[in-house]
Amino acid sequence: MKVVDLYNRFRNLILYGIIGAMCAALDFGIYSCLCLVIPFLLANIISTHVGIICSFLLNRYYNFKVKDKTPQRFVSFYLVGLLGLGLSEVLLYLFVDIFDWSNLLSKLFTIFIVALLQFLLNKYVTFKK
Repeated sequence: MKVVDLYNRFRNLILYGIIGAMCAALDFGIYSCLCLVIPFLLANIISTHVGIICSFLLNRYYNFKVKDKTPQRFVSFYLVGLLGLGLSEVLLYLFVDIFDWSNLLSKLFTIFIVALLQFLLNKYVTFKK
């Protein structure tokens, strides 16, 4: 199988990963700054909302290229994001308060777990053509 064929087959996943990495970096940067002044779980809520909005806009325009039903798709994407936020909050609580991990390391770890779940839900629900 050629590289071009592989890219075409996994284009959505590749672009979702690139866009996700950019929005996750934004999320993590905001989280890191906010952790200096507010509790880590509140910082996670705020930074995750920014990441969700960033990810929706970039995935809508550049990855899935689906521009119809924007309000419905945003609500669906946002609900998937909130599901991810809930999972992230539980994991952060467990890793930081129960297992005594660093809050920054814990955030990085949870980003990867949540991103996989969100990709599958967004691909097959939110941006389904």
